[in-house]
Amino acid sequence: MSLGQQLAPHLPFLRRYARALTGSQEHGDRYVRAALETIVAAPGEFPRDVDPRLGLYRIFQVIWRTTNADDDVVPANDDEGREAVARARLARMTPLSRQALLLTAMEGFTVDDAAYLIDSDSVEVEKLVADAMAEIEQQTRARVLIVEDEPIIAMDIETIVRDLGHEVTGVAVTRDEAVALAMEDRPGLVLADIQLADDSSGIDAVKDILGEFAVPVIFITAFPERLLTGERPEPTFLITKPFQRSTVKAAISQALFFDESTLPHDRFR
Repeated sequence: MSLGQQLAPHLPFLRRYARALTGSQEHGDRYVRAALETIVAAPGEFPRDVDPRLGLYRIFQVIWRTTNADDDVVPANDDEGREAVARARLARMTPLSRQALLLTAMEGFTVDDAAYLIDSDSVEVEKLVADAMAEIEQQTRARVLIVEDEPIIAMDIETIVRDLGHEVTGVAVTRDEAVALAMEDRPGLVLADIQLADDSSGIDAVKDILGEFAVPVIFITAFPERLLTGERPEPTFLITKPFQRSTVKAAISQALFFDESTLPHDRFR
């Protein structure tokens, strides 16, 4: 099996990680492309002593640490413009503690694997994850709208959201109900399933809501690879069913982390 064939199944999940890391589909996908271009240019340097998925994320992490994959174009004599781009890039950099949390809680890597990916050791990774969790506990509380048609899953999400200290504005099971609830009581975050009770789409419900006001969104789906192709406007934050409590917690934290910044970012989330 060729290296490309070995890596292909893992690309959707690398896109998920990159988007959560940067808070943007556009910027996340750029870093993924940069990593793939690096592999194509020097396939002999790809780590062969580890699992292909681990090697792929390793190359990505090196690109993340050492390369600006953004293609911001600023005139050479525009000092103010260059400074603004530099500030934006710095502001977009997800702290190492959150990288450790995303790698373990969202991507499912072991502590040892995460240590390999960020050039650290397992003790430091455990500390970084603990630091990220402590930071999350201090995070600004949000008012959350849940769009989910499966009652047990909706109850589970609601419990997780409330346990994190956030307020639930309502639980919708259809597109129309989601929009109505959002208009009635504007949320600060939306958690939306893709397929709803009346065969309507959670994506369409979110588009309707975003047409009225801006709000960060996390999508929930059993088939994440269908929404992580990089070929069209796609969600930035995505949770895979079945999910772990820590995954939901990490996704909510990262979505709010970027929403609280002043940087422009994708709103189809």
